[in-house]
Amino acid sequence: MKPSASTIQQPQRTYSVGGVKLPRPFQIRRLGHFGYNVRDLQACLKFYRDVLGFRISDPIDFRPMIDDVAVKAALGEHSGYFMRHSGDHHSFVLFDKRAMDARRPNNPFPEVLVNQITWQVNSLEEVVDAARYFEDKDVPRLRSGRDTPGSNWHTYGFDPDGHIVEVYYGIEQIGWDGYSKPRSMYDRGFREVPPLPQICEQEEVIAALDKKISPADGYVDRGVDVAKYEVQGILLPRPFVVTAIGPLKLFVGDVEVASRFYRERLGLSVTEERSVEGCRATFLRAGGEHHSIALFDIALRERLGVRADSTTLSFGVRVGSYAQLRAAAAWLTAAGARRVDLPSEISPGLRYSVFFEDPDNHLVELYSEMDQVGWDGRVREPSLLPNRDVQTWPESIEPVGSTFLGEPFFGPML
Repeated sequence: MKPSASTIQQPQRTYSVGGVKLPRPFQIRRLGHFGYNVRDLQACLKFYRDVLGFRISDPIDFRPMIDDVAVKAALGEHSGYFMRHSGDHHSFVLFDKRAMDARRPNNPFPEVLVNQITWQVNSLEEVVDAARYFEDKDVPRLRSGRDTPGSNWHTYGFDPDGHIVEVYYGIEQIGWDGYSKPRSMYDRGFREVPPLPQICEQEEVIAALDKKISPADGYVDRGVDVAKYEVQGILLPRPFVVTAIGPLKLFVGDVEVASRFYRERLGLSVTEERSVEGCRATFLRAGGEHHSIALFDIALRERLGVRADSTTLSFGVRVGSYAQLRAAAAWLTAAGARRVDLPSEISPGLRYSVFFEDPDNHLVELYSEMDQVGWDGRVREPSLLPNRDVQTWPESIEPVGSTFLGEPFFGPML
């Protein structure tokens, strides 16, 4: 009997990504940046800037983009902030929720308070190809192009729960002087998929200098804190330094559907699946870290007693060492942040971590090391890890194989 066309297994299409065959035309390298739409912008700015240590790269004024006169009148000059912990223009973003609601008045996902989950790829070509790939795979696409501030090339789409996911390349780098790109250099923004090739950023800088544009015309956050804490040989305004962002933990309506999207459409790998308080959870990674994003059944939200009208459980922040983690926990407590104790099953791969609540009632998870997953995809058995005393947090701990592995922090300390 001759098989029908519908029963024949069709070969999966492959794409050449830098000469490597992949099932999609891009390869995500890491979680690049993330942001919230918040109710109290200034309180959240104080928490993330003054308490956690992120620096403002650029403020943004959304009023020219809003038609509602009442909302425009209520907003201040700065209705959003791009923030950084390193040389990347932004790793964290805060936008005023009123501005975002006014720009998208019929938002079908009102509990999605994340304004972007952004994944870095290694070339502009991958960003352009991602736009076509999203269309081919019926991934709802918001837009493509190049925004300023930040100057990163991007394609935005939506995951099944309405979270905005961005595939990007080429974010602006802020150097030793702390200045961001001057607004007079915002002439190369794109609101559509750009034609290829494009000039490199160095040519843009040379052209700006030829026009007598001064780099010092950009924005700089000079800070007001006194550097009085010695952090492993460097004087800083707080006794720790943020060295990475992520993992991100989300509540979703259907873990299987959401996991399939992040696996098949974005190319993340499943590290492990488990049950937390009787609810399904999946942990996925972009690189070698145990997980870059975790997906939890939304039924878990009520059981944990966390913010009831948001799909975000927590946003991860890595600090420079275990000693810094202990100091950071004490620092946030002294600053009045509320510590929240959650089941350890929520954070596999993180040896020691602690949750604190921000002014908008979202959780920040602080940690200093994460298990790494090798070429075979195998996860370290918990029995192979030293016992951890999560109640007393000893002054020093024994090293494990992943203690000094993972992406190193290239600085600068802010």
